[in-house]
Amino acid sequence: MHIIIGLGNPGGTYKGTRHNVGFETIDKLCYDHNITMKSNKRFRAHVGEGRIHQKPVLLVQPMTYMNLSGEAVRAILNFYKLPPSQIIVVYDDVNLPVGDIRVRERGSAAGQKGMISIIAQLGTDEFARVRIGVGSKPPGFTLSDYVLSRFLREEWDDMIKGITKAGDASLQIVKEGIVHAMNTYNKRMSPPKPPKPPKPPKPPKTITLTHEDLLG
Repeated sequence: MHIIIGLGNPGGTYKGTRHNVGFETIDKLCYDHNITMKSNKRFRAHVGEGRIHQKPVLLVQPMTYMNLSGEAVRAILNFYKLPPSQIIVVYDDVNLPVGDIRVRERGSAAGQKGMISIIAQLGTDEFARVRIGVGSKPPGFTLSDYVLSRFLREEWDDMIKGITKAGDASLQIVKEGIVHAMNTYNKRMSPPKPPKPPKPPKPPKTITLTHEDLLG
């Protein structure tokens, strides 16, 4: 069984914020695959169990708040007696443009508090993750204020595309493995072609003036 864990903060105050794109991804997977989330006090999480692509999947939203996400993840893995290699963590990344995603099979937390907690609780960073870009912090914001802010109206379309891609990437990991998902979703965009240099201006036409022209 694979466990797909979307990170975020519980409660209406945080709904729709940049920090909650992991929660939003789980909500979309539940909607698309008719999976119902239920509160689980043992895990301190909302959990939904189902089958996707004929494979058993557990969808999880930790209710511990972001900074303690690892406590819920560890409790779930201990209960099901599964190794960290069976989890996929979906979370926000301020180092990616809004809606871009990256799939990785291991790596550091890169300062993301939920990931710091998970790595500390599990004692390893050897597990799959899908990062969703939420855009870089603008001047005048602290990082915490920025990730707890909501998307601008002009960012909504990209945000929805990113959440959809993150869900699809997570399911591809379940169905075909992490390498296939990385090959699909980590393709680099071709660099933009340099603009053509402007054509040099044509030299002005030579005008031959007669003696009468000069005299007017």
